[in-house]
Amino acid sequence: MKYDVVIIGSGLGGLVCGSLLAREGKRVLVLERQAHLGGCLQTFQRDGLSFDTGFHYVGGLAEGQPLHSVFSYLGLMQLPWIRLDADGFDRVTIGQQTFPMAEGYDRFADTLGEYFPYEIKALKQYVEMLRHLPPMEEIGHICAYNYLQSLFHDPLLINVLSGSAMKMELRKDSLPLFTFAHGMSSYIGSSWRLRGGGEPIVLSLVNNIKDLGGQVICHAEVKELIEKEGRIDAVRCTNGEIYEGTSFISDVHPQETFKWLGDSHLVKNTFRRRINTLENSFGIFTVSLVLKKGALPYFNHNKYVYRKPNVWTLLEEMSAANGDWQKMVNGLMVACRVPEEGNDARQIDLLTPMPWSMCKPWENTTIGHRGETYEQLKGHVADECIRLAETVIPQLGNMVEKRYTSTPLTYHDYTLTPCGSAYGVRKDYHNPLLTILSPRTPIPNLLLTGQSLMLHGVEGVTMTALHTCSELLGKNFIQAVIK
Repeated sequence: MKYDVVIIGSGLGGLVCGSLLAREGKRVLVLERQAHLGGCLQTFQRDGLSFDTGFHYVGGLAEGQPLHSVFSYLGLMQLPWIRLDADGFDRVTIGQQTFPMAEGYDRFADTLGEYFPYEIKALKQYVEMLRHLPPMEEIGHICAYNYLQSLFHDPLLINVLSGSAMKMELRKDSLPLFTFAHGMSSYIGSSWRLRGGGEPIVLSLVNNIKDLGGQVICHAEVKELIEKEGRIDAVRCTNGEIYEGTSFISDVHPQETFKWLGDSHLVKNTFRRRINTLENSFGIFTVSLVLKKGALPYFNHNKYVYRKPNVWTLLEEMSAANGDWQKMVNGLMVACRVPEEGNDARQIDLLTPMPWSMCKPWENTTIGHRGETYEQLKGHVADECIRLAETVIPQLGNMVEKRYTSTPLTYHDYTLTPCGSAYGVRKDYHNPLLTILSPRTPIPNLLLTGQSLMLHGVEGVTMTALHTCSELLGKNFIQAVIK
């Protein structure tokens, strides 16, 4: 059988593309190398409980906001979404002081203005920029940190505004304002959790594809893209299976994608060098906690915790800690999973940035076979994460029934992401046209999608998938979906 579109990878980008294209009558095949679907949205099971790997909350789902239209079109708005606290969907703690991030652009500025009254004019200007996001052509070359410094006089306010941005890589020397602004704006519009985590999204999209005549196959690891007459004709998997298609979409990291072409003349060496020299963003260390029943009430917001106002230098300080565990964890996101029943918090995730250099000694090992030293590393970092989290949840350590940990190595093994990168290719305001990638490739029927292209996160990947599909369905397709 020859498919209209073969999609490699079942992350959010691949599944959204599959669902959109199937709805337009395309015969779709999705290939996934792992046993579990979902990429960064996949969950894992321990002792009867489900844990998320990369999904914790999403912005911009309220009616009239961009993601609402797309998710409605995909049937995802029917899922059990929980809107976070309007008076503080995120709460940023720096030292001994906590600052609430309120929902709604005007309310966001007014609330922070109560803490920084002398910055209210600048706050109003900031939220107007977020409300009417300029295109990449206008702000892709602007440094996010320099922009904040030029707008605000108080360094503490800059740290507060950036404190909930652990959902992206904060680097003074590279992060474009375009990436920063898109990563912040939709959450201020409205922020949501999903009962059941990322799994309901994955199941809904997979069911959409299958109901519309498409196929989704697990344990199908692509080994080669087979060319014929200047185009991709089929993919060959490690099990020997070959799948033919008219068009192909890769939801796998671009550096991995072009390895499947070998020495193909279809891709020039200059293009290969460009892709292979792209730097990747940092990874995440996660502590997944199971709490004793009745130990802690559910909290309907996210907590971001910092020992001091060093939000923009966390990763550098962690890299320089050189084994001093107490200096390694200086910033943390605390996310509470929506309870399946009752009002008790049973599962909490603690997330902190982790550089690949800390994982490199074990890069050639596999899950479950990394050795005692690796387990000791995870244990020390987990202890420090819990200790820092106790500044906002006193006695948290005494509430823990079980804990599980993961590093960028875990992420790499499950998602085939170089260096276990949490946000894909690092965007750089010095070279926005080189680091913000197009869905198009030098091969006319091979397209890309996913977080390494334009934007990451649920909204960014979904919008990128729309652009990928528009290459096959025409530019008016996007406007038809976002009404």
